Amino acid sequence: MKKRVAILGSTGSIGTQTLSVIDEQNDFFSVEVLTAFSNTDLLIKQAIKYLPNVVVIGDKSNYGIVRNALESYDIKIYAGQEAISQVMEMETIDIVLIGIVGINALKPILSAIKNKKKIALANKESLVVAGALISKTAIENNVQIIPIDSEHSAIFQCLMGEYDNPIEKIVLTASGGPFHKTDTNSLLNVTPNEALKHPNWKMGKKVSIDSATLMNKGLEAIEARWLFNVDPSNIEVLIHPQSIVHSLVYFADGSVKTLLSKPDMRIPIQFALTYPNRLKNSFSRLDLLKINTLNFESPDVKKFRNLALAFKALEIGGNMPCVLNAANDIAVHAFLNKKIGFQQIPDIIEKSMAIMPMIDNPVLTDYIETDNRTRLKVSELIK
Repeated sequence: MKKRVAILGSTGSIGTQTLSVIDEQNDFFSVEVLTAFSNTDLLIKQAIKYLPNVVVIGDKSNYGIVRNALESYDIKIYAGQEAISQVMEMETIDIVLIGIVGINALKPILSAIKNKKKIALANKESLVVAGALISKTAIENNVQIIPIDSEHSAIFQCLMGEYDNPIEKIVLTASGGPFHKTDTNSLLNVTPNEALKHPNWKMGKKVSIDSATLMNKGLEAIEARWLFNVDPSNIEVLIHPQSIVHSLVYFADGSVKTLLSKPDMRIPIQFALTYPNRLKNSFSRLDLLKINTLNFESPDVKKFRNLALAFKALEIGGNMPCVLNAANDIAVHAFLNKKIGFQQIPDIIEKSMAIMPMIDNPVLTDYIETDNRTRLKVSELIK
């Protein structure tokens, strides 16, 4: 039988690439659920092509548009963020792929875990904000979370078969983004269009800016701490401009394992859907003979302060990663709208971390309140 997939965030970069993987492997997968927040045009096109059982539009004001467009099809249509969580109760869902960006994915993830669905996770913010809660819930429900980020997918695959072998450290690789070789002074005049031009990966706007500031790698470090139960002191970051080596795992005996592939998100997406199996596909292959060099160097945390701030939040713990994430979210949005400069992003995040109240052992309501209060405070700072 085909595995039935719910794609949360089907109109985004990860969602559309997931559908291309399903096109490639249509003998093994079918689309059961599609959700989007506001991109009604693409959601409607996807629904007509894949004929899912359910479609959810997160923005309730767009419900009528989707309903009218799909009224002649045998598709159930719901609206609102809560509906996405409620749909996770469907017995016909085999795999839930989380492609939603931001903290809006938190409740659907928890709902999917509690309903014992297989999770393919591309949303890093949920683990950044509430990693302890999600990890605890996954263990209680015996649910395995398969990461989709290329770095975490690589680590996950390197750990397959290692069981209880002690990990010495995990090294996340970062491309360095578009400003890897740019001097600090020149970053003062960076434009949003320049920051969006990632050299290797096809990503959405938010993730592209996070990559340019190296915040993306900081968020991934926090995510790795919870995915792999690794002490923060055993997580490192290396700049690797070619994006061929997707992270490394050092073991206690001196062995180092890594995973290499071309920078193509469809590869980790397919692995998350097919785990523990590997299906043949037509994606282009890595040819080492065409690669002259593989470079590695330490990140400049004075130039890219967001990376240092992320590790600081991870060290502090509690609700501080939640503060970091919310502040970064608002600051990136302000930069994209040309309200602040590129180098003001870390200034705003650092100030937010200094003024927001600390909660040592937060529960779900604390995370949500911290997120809301931080966003309000950062918006005030920007004004």
